[in-house]
Amino acid sequence: MTHDHGFTGLVEFSPGFAPRPGITHVLFDFDGTLSLIRQGWPDVMVPMFAEMLPPLPGETEDDRRRLAFEDIMRLNGKQTIYQMIQLAERIKERGGHPKDPLWYKHEYLRRLDSRIKDRIAGLKNGSIKPDDLLVYRARPLLEELCRRGLKLHLASGTDVQFVKQEAELLGLTPYFGPNIHGALDDYKRFSKQLVIEAILRDYKIPGEKLLSFGDGYVEIQNTKEAGGLAVAVASDEAHNGSGRMDEWKRQRLLGVGADVVIPDFRDAILLLRIILGEVECPVGKVVPAPTVSNK
Repeated sequence: MTHDHGFTGLVEFSPGFAPRPGITHVLFDFDGTLSLIRQGWPDVMVPMFAEMLPPLPGETEDDRRRLAFEDIMRLNGKQTIYQMIQLAERIKERGGHPKDPLWYKHEYLRRLDSRIKDRIAGLKNGSIKPDDLLVYRARPLLEELCRRGLKLHLASGTDVQFVKQEAELLGLTPYFGPNIHGALDDYKRFSKQLVIEAILRDYKIPGEKLLSFGDGYVEIQNTKEAGGLAVAVASDEAHNGSGRMDEWKRQRLLGVGADVVIPDFRDAILLLRIILGEVECPVGKVVPAPTVSNK
């Protein structure tokens, strides 16, 4: 075991962090953890919710946006339909007559499409490089995990057909193979918890052998409940490669038990060595670094 940390960016370890040399399987969230194709989605969903919510006396649009943001982010990581179910419940409790949650989901996806269609087109025609829409330095980590023979899994709250299409456009399919999971129309048949349970069952492994990376509380919480080790990716999606942590994500993910918090994957290969017990860990420390260019 060596002691040379050599981090170039921020890495935060929880006081309870301990290495897991026996890890064999690695689960990734998709949007905001690996993919930036849907970056800015809250800027679509929050205004839509605020627009749909019947106003209360004395309430401003900013008040409705704050409520919408809290509801949306509390459910971030679950299938999109759950956020729409929450919207319908809010409308009803305010005396309104909500539409079916599926209607709201389709309307949200229609609005989101206008934001991301140029990114999809750019990936298809080659004018956008796949790595430009990946969280900074994600690919080298995926390659290292595969080189080590670890089994990779992808689970997203986005509809599975979109996840598979976007993973293919980003060149991620070879890393995950058939282990790409996403939301289903029959939403009760899919959850990240179910994916984790299936991994442990199908591969006959204990939760201690599972490592997860995610930027939403759901995958972090589910991983910890299963006994796994959880790395929170508090990505600054609007400024990919800035090296800054999104403070809202950081606090939220530490609050549900994240073992480590990183802003992106610039230090992920060294972090992996620490997680696997090959390098000693500076437990409880935030390891800062000088500003590093992402070029």
